[in-house]
Amino acid sequence: MKNSSRSLPFAAMALLTAALFAIATVAQAPQAAPAQQPPAGGPPPPRAFPAPTNLKVLPKNLTGQQVRDIMEKWEGSLGVHCNTCHTPDPNNIGPNGRPRLNFADDSKPQKATARLMYTMTEGINRDYVMKLEDVETPVACGTCHRGHLDPEPFVIPKDDHDGPPPPSGPPPAGATPPQPH
Repeated sequence: MKNSSRSLPFAAMALLTAALFAIATVAQAPQAAPAQQPPAGGPPPPRAFPAPTNLKVLPKNLTGQQVRDIMEKWEGSLGVHCNTCHTPDPNNIGPNGRPRLNFADDSKPQKATARLMYTMTEGINRDYVMKLEDVETPVACGTCHRGHLDPEPFVIPKDDHDGPPPPSGPPPAGATPPQPH
């Protein structure tokens, strides 16, 4: 028998062995976890927020989620968005094609103003409001801003009592008491 006729079954057997080995190896390889998809009609998976950096007036032990919750309250109280105080980072592009915000950057003056205002409200609450017996609601951004970046000035409503104040003390003898309006 020729060598070539004997090598044909040997080559087929080697090829079959290699194929089986490849299949077994792929089957045992760890599979990448599928992307976490929400159930149909269900809520999306919770978002993870990185640990905050550069906290100067907020407590340094806050989690990323806690800082995000505070910032959402401030946004609503002031009627603004994150980019009012935080700068975009052109080197960090998000999946939507826009730059992500650099939350640690202090270059916007609005961020310094927010820190000052937070410190002010904390001082008002600590030094005054908490010392009042009948007041349970602390001062917050929305107390003055009410959804506007620049608080609208308070205008005392006009009423029908624009005349001079009533005299103090008892009315003079023989005077007719004022009539209610």
